[in-house]
Amino acid sequence: MSTVQVQEAYIVAATRTPIGKSGRGCFRNTRPDDLLIAALRGAMAQVPSLDPAAIEDAIVGCSFPEAEQGMNVARMAVLLAGLPSSVGGATVNRFCASGLTAIQMAADRIRVGEADVVIAGGVESMSLVPMGGNKPSFNPEMFTRDENVGIAYGMGLTAEKVAAQWKVSRERQDEFALASHQKAVAAIAGGEARDAITPVEVIGRRPNLDTGDVVKTSRLVDTDEGPRPDTTLEGLAKLKPVFAAKGSVTAGNSSQTSDGAGALILASEAAVKRFNLQPLARFVSFAVKGVPPEIMGIGPIEAIPAALKRAGISQNDLDWIELNEAFAAQALAVIDSVGLDRGKLNPYGGAIALGHPLGATGAIRAATLIHGLRRRGGRYGMLTMCVGTGQGAAGIFERL
Repeated sequence: MSTVQVQEAYIVAATRTPIGKSGRGCFRNTRPDDLLIAALRGAMAQVPSLDPAAIEDAIVGCSFPEAEQGMNVARMAVLLAGLPSSVGGATVNRFCASGLTAIQMAADRIRVGEADVVIAGGVESMSLVPMGGNKPSFNPEMFTRDENVGIAYGMGLTAEKVAAQWKVSRERQDEFALASHQKAVAAIAGGEARDAITPVEVIGRRPNLDTGDVVKTSRLVDTDEGPRPDTTLEGLAKLKPVFAAKGSVTAGNSSQTSDGAGALILASEAAVKRFNLQPLARFVSFAVKGVPPEIMGIGPIEAIPAALKRAGISQNDLDWIELNEAFAAQALAVIDSVGLDRGKLNPYGGAIALGHPLGATGAIRAATLIHGLRRRGGRYGMLTMCVGTGQGAAGIFERL
């Protein structure tokens, strides 16, 4: 049965920045709030007839909202992007599903009739804010009961546990990783990824030691950095496990740590008509489910059926599936358990090739999915991911 609601929520703009490699890539010195500002401005540029004053709120996902992406980064970016001060801002955190949760929350505000135009987005700089944040602090109670110890597990260890329990071999993981790179490289070469990307100007500064002046440089980044055309099975097979001495999870079959942002604009039918907007897609359904933290990667196994049921469709109705590749091990466990069609999965590659800027990924992959459905003529698309500490989330979109 479909969700009962007052009105539909339509996506009228969707964009993302390119994804940079953390620590050594194009955005290593770029503030995450500046990445979000670029995404917000890119989304607004897609709807020139929309009065910015009609936007009620901006809901933005971020996995570690502190330091350069703290201070309620959503509200800060709204103001710095030049949107009216009347536009609100809230930062939300569901770790890897933060961006998708932001979309769900924005859609629900519209679907229950509380708002007509809401921005949703996601942002993360893993260059400037490390995994776990700058000062991680675990509650000691986590270690007093066996069932809670998994909360403190590193994500790589959870992937090893999934690989062992679901019997996902190293060879299959490496083959999956290679396919991710091959699809991403092909999509970039064919220009298919460009529809969703807002290029970002990166400003560099260096001292001129002769004159004492600061030399300013500028370059436009318009392409994802992660995909490697030279990836081979032989090369992947040479990599050593990084999370368990006798494990199978390597840097090559895991998602890349990354920097990036995404932004979407959602509107009601009344706002679509009032501002002469062109709906790209309809937000159909969302589901989140909890699973044991130590095998967090299998979360989509529980979330996918729930989201499909709420949408009133079956897997066969899906034309595009964005399954976030946190690790090849967990992605394959989900594919095997749910029976996902590999031919519809991550057509432009996934996080192993493209990167996974944590809280931004949901918004980034939603932009990819929406523009991909339009380019290839599909109708229904699903975005799903596992979530640290043991959750799975899934959202379904319909191209219009």
